[in-house]
Amino acid sequence: MEILNEMKVILPSHSVNEGAARAAVSSFVIQADPTVEELSDIRTAVSEAVTNAIVHGYRGMTGNIELTVRLLAEREIYIKIKDKGCGIPDVKQAMEPLFTTAPEEERSGLGFSVMESFMDKLKVTSKIGKGTAITMRKRLGVHEN
Repeated sequence: MEILNEMKVILPSHSVNEGAARAAVSSFVIQADPTVEELSDIRTAVSEAVTNAIVHGYRGMTGNIELTVRLLAEREIYIKIKDKGCGIPDVKQAMEPLFTTAPEEERSGLGFSVMESFMDKLKVTSKIGKGTAITMRKRLGVHEN
């Protein structure tokens, strides 16, 4: 698929950077003229992915979160959020609604479900001790200006 534009951002895994990641992705995606709802969906999915990296991937340690955002042909948005944290032992289990590795915290275990509901495609790859990559795609609708 043809890449029309691309942005890469690396942020430390501090909780304040969840908002920075969301803002950076929003600012970049806005050039594709998404609807308010589409932009909100993307922002929510990015928030969930970055929060997962901070809370679960790094578990109180600091590491980098890498964001890659691409504007593709035919109004498709590609977002990859990658960490080099602890990894996920069982991705299929982790993607089950309400599953969480931090039951003592106020977490619902719905992060992947939320990402799936707001994006058209979601792929999660992970290796223990190496980290996790979440790749999401969303095709924007065609609307009149």
